[in-house]
Amino acid sequence: MSPKAMARPGGRSARVQEAVHAAVREIEAEKGRASLTVPAVAARAGVTPSTIYRRWGDLHELLSDVAVERLRPEEPPADHGSLHTDLESWARQFLDEMASPSGRAYIRDALLGDPDGSNAGQCSAYAADQIEVILARATGRGEAVPDAEAVMDHVVAPMMYRILFQPGRLTASYADHLVQAALTGP
Repeated sequence: MSPKAMARPGGRSARVQEAVHAAVREIEAEKGRASLTVPAVAARAGVTPSTIYRRWGDLHELLSDVAVERLRPEEPPADHGSLHTDLESWARQFLDEMASPSGRAYIRDALLGDPDGSNAGQCSAYAADQIEVILARATGRGEAVPDAEAVMDHVVAPMMYRILFQPGRLTASYADHLVQAALTGP
């Protein structure tokens, strides 16, 4: 993906990105994924196909950009009053969303059109940001907290592995087990 597609553009560039992203979501919802082509998206968005090719490169990179935007959390993680409960609640929600058919499709799209790994890195940053909010709140309450990277390694990484390679073995108790191990050790 080009650096321009990752930046939060302003003005006309922001309007183009918004229109193109909306066109992708609308066409997919109305006609299905097979109907997504650069000319169809361009026509729906009111831009030329060359605008899409210039900004995103190809359909896979466009879909990757849309997926990364869709994977962005819309709000901070819930505050339940303790590190364990906050992290467990977040992990269950993360697993539920990412393991859903739409979540798996977004992950696939984000990775497929990501030749340099920047979209994967952005998705990882979204999870890390959410975890850091949880850890900061716990620190503010005086709780002992693990390192954010350790939580990523012991909670997020195993979940993503299973989402990608063993999707039939995903349960809330699995998420709870990962959180417990991250907080107390295996």
